[in-house]
Amino acid sequence: MLDRLKREVYEANIALVKSGLVTLTWGNVSGISRADGKIVIKPSGVDYEKLTVADMVIVDLNGNVVEGKYLPSSDTPTHVLLYNVFQTIGGIAHTHSTSATMFAQACREIPCLGTTHADHFNGPVPVTRFLTEAEVNDDYESNTGKIIVERFTSLNAASTPSVLVAGHAPFSWGRDASESVKNAIALENIAQMAFGTLQLNPGISELPRYILEKHFNRKHGPKAYYGQKK
Repeated sequence: MLDRLKREVYEANIALVKSGLVTLTWGNVSGISRADGKIVIKPSGVDYEKLTVADMVIVDLNGNVVEGKYLPSSDTPTHVLLYNVFQTIGGIAHTHSTSATMFAQACREIPCLGTTHADHFNGPVPVTRFLTEAEVNDDYESNTGKIIVERFTSLNAASTPSVLVAGHAPFSWGRDASESVKNAIALENIAQMAFGTLQLNPGISELPRYILEKHFNRKHGPKAYYGQKK
């Protein structure tokens, strides 16, 4: 079942490791088949060096295991909720990459300080609030998804494809599993750049909005012209 999607999700998980975004088993990628109403995700706690395509776990949109010999990632309820709410996304990557996680732990959004950031994110990368004690004790992973959705009440998930969960780490998403990993890579790099920039000039202002919009729209806008025409 869903052999192609399982292969894509497996390769996306391996790409996280190759990109240096994962330490030990701190990360996971999932992908969804909207037509089938099924999600493929990495199994919980399985060493990446031992991971195979056959190890991928299939769950439904309620988080119930449909196929797989392992338990799905412990973050599965977060992924499930995001897929149910953000209908345009097709893949989700969760990492604890160093620089992005530092911003999450500092409870500080990543400001848009330059055009590299603007090429990928239409504004600052937002940070959620902390989960309450009741939310942690009740349904931690699902409530993690809920505070992400809450933070995006006035934001567009397509133009801001990452979020920092306060005290935790980042989640990124995209049109498919592969793109979610690319956005996680971009996030880690702009977090590194922002951290260094703020060290060099703590009083630096954010990139002027007209420059931000120019760079974002030339890649993602209705009249985008970056790259080659398909």
